[in-house]
Amino acid sequence: MEEPQGFFSTGDGCVGDTVTERCLVESKEPVSHVQLACGLWFCAFPLDGNELCVWSTKDPSYQPLILRGHRQPITAVTFGNTVSPLLICSASQDYVMLWSLDECRQKVLLGLTPRGLVLGTLLGKALYLRLSPDDRAAAVCAGNKIFMLDTESRSTLAVLEGHRGPVTAAEFCPWQTHIIISVSEDRSFKVWDHHAGSPLYSSAVLTASPLLSLLVDEKSKQLVAGCADGQLWVFSLVERHHYRCVTRVDLKKKRETFSRRVESRLCSLPVLFLEENRRPRAHGLEKGEDMEGSLPVLSLAPCDLSLLLSSECGCLPSESAPCLWVGSSAGLLVLNLANFELEGVLRYKDFRSLSIQVAGSCAMMSKAGEQKAICLLTSLFGGQIAVLEIRLAALVRSRQGLGAGRSLSVLPRGCVLSTSPLHFRIAEEHRTPPAPQRRSAVRSTVQDQPLVFHSKVRSSGYATAPHVTMFSPKTNTRNNGDSPSRRRSSHGCKEYPLESSPPTRLHKQRVLAHGPAAALCVQFSGDGRWLACGLANHLSLVFRADLTGTPAVFSGHDGAVSTVCWSHDGRWLLSTSLDGTPRVWSLRRAELVLCVGRDLFPKPIQSAQFYYLDAFILCSSGPELQLLKCHIDTSKDEIRRYKQKSRCRPVFRLPTAGPTEITSLSAVNDFYSYLVLTAGRDKTVEVFDLNAGRSAAVIAEAHSRPVHQICQNKHRA
Repeated sequence: MEEPQGFFSTGDGCVGDTVTERCLVESKEPVSHVQLACGLWFCAFPLDGNELCVWSTKDPSYQPLILRGHRQPITAVTFGNTVSPLLICSASQDYVMLWSLDECRQKVLLGLTPRGLVLGTLLGKALYLRLSPDDRAAAVCAGNKIFMLDTESRSTLAVLEGHRGPVTAAEFCPWQTHIIISVSEDRSFKVWDHHAGSPLYSSAVLTASPLLSLLVDEKSKQLVAGCADGQLWVFSLVERHHYRCVTRVDLKKKRETFSRRVESRLCSLPVLFLEENRRPRAHGLEKGEDMEGSLPVLSLAPCDLSLLLSSECGCLPSESAPCLWVGSSAGLLVLNLANFELEGVLRYKDFRSLSIQVAGSCAMMSKAGEQKAICLLTSLFGGQIAVLEIRLAALVRSRQGLGAGRSLSVLPRGCVLSTSPLHFRIAEEHRTPPAPQRRSAVRSTVQDQPLVFHSKVRSSGYATAPHVTMFSPKTNTRNNGDSPSRRRSSHGCKEYPLESSPPTRLHKQRVLAHGPAAALCVQFSGDGRWLACGLANHLSLVFRADLTGTPAVFSGHDGAVSTVCWSHDGRWLLSTSLDGTPRVWSLRRAELVLCVGRDLFPKPIQSAQFYYLDAFILCSSGPELQLLKCHIDTSKDEIRRYKQKSRCRPVFRLPTAGPTEITSLSAVNDFYSYLVLTAGRDKTVEVFDLNAGRSAAVIAEAHSRPVHQICQNKHRA
């Protein structure tokens, strides 16, 4: 074991909670654009041109192991896949050599010079190396060819030709070891059967920039290719998918979106803590900062965050999803392969104490079940080589929830505050009955008496009794039950088995209208007996759940019905329309019981629903969230039957964080809950706490396009 004097500097080198520089090496020769190797316990990189340095990441106190044998500068290094013996393969323009790490260490301890096995000679400048899953074959990417070498017999198995440009990366398929996939500067990828030495698939030209890196994910069965312009191309390797493109990810846009999300979360915290050695970023670009045109994808590596996400934030969609390390010249990114969103971003420029601010090559490694990752960097300018230790918990901390010490719950954790807009309902429940009840009782006794008391007057029949029944309420309405709760419990609906697969077969079909009238919204009632539909022809229809019988028709809107919503007890149906008026209908009587005028809303209503166990109506009008206190009374005045006794008044208005229009809202009505979720046209999701009467959280850039619908699980169980 030899250590070059004056070139190594090791130590804790604390930079911050997120990243620590463990080792810094100065090489006499530049090491940019060289394939580096980072394994579970060791990392390997070229040193001084033709020397191979192996450094222990498990115990940094060990002296680095220097392996000599190449005459030309080393251009590519890779580790084997078997644990014992651990193999290292290195390539230069003169040799491709294979080293056994255990044998090399034993020879150094005995004072001997370690020697490697020469697998091939004069193959050209190798840009990439990869050993097969069983370490019996080595793929050497030199020029526009791929040389398949046998590591045991040290012979050439096959030469794969077909690319029109230099091959930049090649990976073996983990579940089909006879298949190897390659990418090239000709901007395409190819799939080969290296046993037969023939191509299986060749893609078209994907982009205008060369493809630089490649990863085959076994869990998701996807192929990820990174190019020089900061784009990630994802293809499916599932059988019968025929290598179809899944998506294309723009890393620069994803990073900008991630930064805006982090800033919006930090601004919602009461106190903002920044790391001492980290530059605070206020609002995007400042004075020319971050002016790189693209993020070239230098390397890709798997990243396991399942244990970390499940332990810190409970059950998340990304809990079991595979993640991906993306190494670029400006920093490291963690990409979720399930939703293709960033879970963490590390920019080298944000840490001033790092020796390397712009990387020429990089390699990453993170073991499953551990919360630390190792990153090996080389400088784009000069001969600096650094080993970084990254704490995954700190890296993804900005992606978790709302930050430290503050969380939200759909279930209320305390009583309603006296200053809360929801406190109005409690105050009215305990209020004594007003005096008008006595006046109505007197009026009811008067209206049952004859209007004229002179018995001699016989004209017009004033002394007769028909006027009593003339204004009597309807008594021929059908009522199949005594109460909604009894009707709800008596119907024969069955719960869908949870272990069954989702329904895929069409059971029944109904024509909603004769003519071009599209159904804009549908919703089942809480008991599952009724289905409400809002149509573009200004009508609302209510069907039985099995779509039998004649539907109830609710007419009165002057525009297309955009929203239908059921009350908690199933007696009322709320509808909103493009005419800007929310209306409440009685299901039993099939008539209008409440119409809210347009003068209460500055802009047309986009979404509305019952809230707080039918005590309120939530509406979204432009960039405002409005809370309306409603009182529904279906009784009729015997003389003025046209006049509705139902009333509604605004209680509270709450604007959004930005001047964006609310497109959809969601709140729980089956039990008392203080939280309301809204989605905006600017792709923002915002959470409101109506108990406190303020905005609780903002998720900027939640989608790549304007959000048109948001929903949540609204049931207690």
